[in-house]
Amino acid sequence: VQLQASGGGLVQAGGSLRLSCATSRRTSSNYVMGWFRQAPGKEREFVAAIRWSAGYTYYSESVKGRFTISRDNAKNTVHLQMNNLKPADTALYYCAASGSLILSTLRSASAYGYWGQGTLVTVSS
Repeated sequence: VQLQASGGGLVQAGGSLRLSCATSRRTSSNYVMGWFRQAPGKEREFVAAIRWSAGYTYYSESVKGRFTISRDNAKNTVHLQMNNLKPADTALYYCAASGSLILSTLRSASAYGYWGQGTLVTVSS
């Protein structure tokens, strides 16, 4: 499985960006795709995830209400719409996927077996 992320950039606080992640294939009916981010000097943290078949979505508390994860079945692509961005959202954002994770581990980076390259999001104050 290959994941190709895109859409990062520089934006002012309060602005919006949309990240996209295309997956080369879905390995199972339980396919889950997620977004993680890592700021300089910090550990990688969960941002959002979506269960492909059911469309259920999950968010970290820090982005709930501002970010929306969605999927495009026809294009095998997941999007992360990020609104009302804050300087604290500045990080390298990674998309990830798994065909077999246990739902209770959905927010853990170690549960995902496939990773895309990072895309940088910089939010200026």
